[in-house]
Amino acid sequence: MEKFENLPEEKQKTIIDGALKVFAANGYKKASVSEIALAAGISKAMVFHYFGTKKGLYLYLIRLCSDIITKEIKKNFDSTVTDFFDRIILSSDIKIAAMKKYTAIPAFLTGMYYEKDEEVREDIEALLAEGDEFRKHLTFDGLDTSRFKDNVDVALVLKMLVWIAEGFSSGSALKTDEDIEAMCNEFYKCLRLLKENLYKDP
Repeated sequence: MEKFENLPEEKQKTIIDGALKVFAANGYKKASVSEIALAAGISKAMVFHYFGTKKGLYLYLIRLCSDIITKEIKKNFDSTVTDFFDRIILSSDIKIAAMKKYTAIPAFLTGMYYEKDEEVREDIEALLAEGDEFRKHLTFDGLDTSRFKDNVDVALVLKMLVWIAEGFSSGSALKTDEDIEAMCNEFYKCLRLLKENLYKDP
């Protein structure tokens, strides 16, 4: 991807935005290179010039989204926050700030999680597995779980929150910063509800 990454940053952003939106709207199989090129403001030949294949572009976008979010988390995460729900809110705030750079990221990633096309499914699973260990450390290292009721499975709670977040993303038209913030506020309401019911009485 060296040729693409040598482009001016603003040009890269335009191409990435266009490709993210087309894949998010159509899924991998139905997204055409012609439509991607039109949305990105370049010719179809330049898509192949920069990325080789449609699959190459798709996997590049997955890695890019992951790198953007991971970089921001490493830079801004405060490990002294030990409360489970406060930590989820902190990491969510960081992710939201990162995603505002490319507002199509939430919809693209949601589509990626549910993508079934055999041409890319195995690659997606491999890329997701690469980030599993980082996410586990982020959530559980130094975490204080003492406030949870004794019968609560904290790992299961985390899975529930992932499902909730994915559900919000797939069911919302996240086109603006306001859309993302509205989704985030609803997610935080869910967090407060869970906290009130899963924590021991003060």
